[in-house]
Amino acid sequence: MVKPRILQQNKISTKVGQKPGFLFRPENAFDTRLFLISFDEFELVEKEYESYDELFAYMQQRPHQRHWLDVRGYGNLEILENIARDFNIHPLQLEDVISDYQRPKVEEESGSLFMISRMVTFTPKKLIDDDQLSIFTGPNYVLTFQSDYEDCLNPLRLRIRGGKGIIRKRPVVYMAYAIMDVVLDHYFPVLAEMSDYLDELEDCLFKQPKKEILSRILSVKREIVKLRRIIWPERDKISELLRSSPEVIPDDLKIYFRDTYDHSVQIIDLVENYKEMSGSLVELYLSNINNRMNEIMKVLTIISSIFIPLSFIVGIYGMNFSRENPDGSINYLNMPELYQPYGYITLLFLMGALILGQIYFFYRKGWFK
Repeated sequence: MVKPRILQQNKISTKVGQKPGFLFRPENAFDTRLFLISFDEFELVEKEYESYDELFAYMQQRPHQRHWLDVRGYGNLEILENIARDFNIHPLQLEDVISDYQRPKVEEESGSLFMISRMVTFTPKKLIDDDQLSIFTGPNYVLTFQSDYEDCLNPLRLRIRGGKGIIRKRPVVYMAYAIMDVVLDHYFPVLAEMSDYLDELEDCLFKQPKKEILSRILSVKREIVKLRRIIWPERDKISELLRSSPEVIPDDLKIYFRDTYDHSVQIIDLVENYKEMSGSLVELYLSNINNRMNEIMKVLTIISSIFIPLSFIVGIYGMNFSRENPDGSINYLNMPELYQPYGYITLLFLMGALILGQIYFFYRKGWFK
């Protein structure tokens, strides 16, 4: 679901002047749904719970398993507050979760991590829609919070269900890495769609540059700048994770985070390239418009150059000086050609020859190419 950007402004204005840790129900918030995946190397249980108390009791009864509690929708503040109480989430952290517009970051406390990532999609309206994903780690659990029901984490869920890879054998911090890695990998198809769209705009510019094309270019340029603002703190977040102590992230797992860091650098490179490409498209549009204007001016110049001498000639012959003087004598200096029997035809041939001569001259100069 694409959220209008005005909603983000409303969320910010709602918090102005409130005390730290103030919780509010976001406008148009979805009802809170609870999804739990509990697993170890040999067993997997996946279920959506209607009752939070039942879910928490199940997790307490199975401390030997690893649990992924996925909370979707912020419509029920009571459930969110209960989760914060039972999992020792600070009110300020829960406020960051619900506010849903935080930049990517990581906080470490007592061996646990609180991370924020942003999931992005390229909408049919050619806009970047980004949703916040908040991640908490604990001794045997990972909590994720998101405001929407849809996300990009289904490939990870399929890997857990199928027992593929090492995710069901590793500690929970590896699952936190896997979640973050899937979110980051989803940037690549978004960038591929954006690249195709930029190519489409470039083709349109070569065919026929219009103001509508310029508007679309400036719009996608704004989206690229937005994506750039998202991915840079994402890289900084992963860099900070790599500097964490071995108690938080074991040394044998840091190689996976380094791989994710490499992905973030690749994404930044692509975003920077697309930013330059969008700027080049604006310059190409302006260049095409200037070339088109130059072509128009060239045509008008040719037409003017042809008709200015003709206008000069007909202007001279349009002067009404009398051939006869008042006393009846002839003034031979006033338009003697007016009484020539073939004067009119001769003048037309002269003007035609002048036109052909000018056209030949312009052709030799390459004005018609």
